[in-house]
Amino acid sequence: MKSLACLLIVFSLYACTSRPDELSGKIIDLTYAFDSTTVYWPTEKGFVFEKGQEGFTPGGWYYTANRFWTPEHGGTHIDAPIHFFKDRAYLDQLPLEKLIGKGVVIDVSAQCRENPDYQVSTEDLTAWESAHGEKLNDVIILLRTGFGKFWPDRVKYMGTNERGPDAVAKLHFPGLHPDAAKWIVENRSVKAIGLDTPSIDYGQSKDFRTHVTLYEKSVPAMENVANLDQLPDKAFTVIALPIKIKGGSGGPLRIVAVLSE
Repeated sequence: MKSLACLLIVFSLYACTSRPDELSGKIIDLTYAFDSTTVYWPTEKGFVFEKGQEGFTPGGWYYTANRFWTPEHGGTHIDAPIHFFKDRAYLDQLPLEKLIGKGVVIDVSAQCRENPDYQVSTEDLTAWESAHGEKLNDVIILLRTGFGKFWPDRVKYMGTNERGPDAVAKLHFPGLHPDAAKWIVENRSVKAIGLDTPSIDYGQSKDFRTHVTLYEKSVPAMENVANLDQLPDKAFTVIALPIKIKGGSGGPLRIVAVLSE
C-alpha cells in the first residue's frame, strides 16, 4: 500500500509538471463570426441565418433554436485537399495532427500595400528562415498580407462587390505564388498554410496552381483567417478545427492561436 501511495504521488507530480507550456498562454481568436456580412466567393450565395423559436415555453423555461445555411467555402474556412485534387482527403479525413501545431507568421504586409496582387515568393519564405535561424518544418504557416484590416468590405478586401461568374475576373487580393507552393512541398514538411485573404491563390489567378500544388501533396489551406496582426512571428500554437463534414471539400473553421508565455 505504501509503494502504491508513492507511485500515485509521483504520477501526480508528473501530470502537473508535464502540461504543455504552449497551451497556457494568451488565446487569440483567428476566426471571423458568420453573419450576413461574411465574405464569400462571388459565385456563392453566402451565409443565411434563420431565427427560430425564442422565448419562454408553456412549461416555464426559456428556449431558443435557430437554423443556418452556408457554402463550404467562405468566411474563415479550410480547404480539404479533395477541393482541388482527385482522390485526396475529404474534410472528415484530415488528420488532427495537421490541424494542431506550432505556428509561424510570415509578414508580407509591406509588399501587399504596394501591390494588391502580390504573390508570396520563395524568397519571402527563406528570408523568414534566415531571420529566425530555423527551417519551416513541422509548422502551420500563416501568411500576413494585411488585408484582414479590410474585412468585411468586399471592395477593399477582394476587389469587387459584384456577384456572379463575371465578377471573378475582377478579384484583386494577394496569395501564395505557385512556385513558392512548389518549393514548400518539395523542400519542407508543412502541416498546413493559412492567410488573411479569400484564397490561397491570388485574386487574378486563372488556373489555381497553388491550390493544385499544395493539395496534391495533402497540405490543406485555411482562408479568411482573422487577427493575424495580433500574432508574433513565432512562439505560438495553432488549433484549427473545422466542422467535421463527411465527404466535404472544406468547411467553416474555428481557429485560435495560443501564445507561449
